[in-house]
Amino acid sequence: MDQIFKCVCPLIIFLSLFLVVNSVDWDCTRDIDCPSGWCLPPKSKKCIESICFCLPKDWSPLF
Repeated sequence: MDQIFKCVCPLIIFLSLFLVVNSVDWDCTRDIDCPSGWCLPPKSKKCIESICFCLPKDWSPLF
């Protein structure tokens, strides 16, 4: 029982940190202001209304 607890506890901590880090919004003025490594391929980082988003590379704004 103790071994299960020792394995599960770090897993819960890791997942909690992962969720907190991924829920952070970055402020930006240009696409280059978004942090590198923010998006996984094939998506690219885009700054829209001062918030970084991961969008498909062929995405274009309608406004």
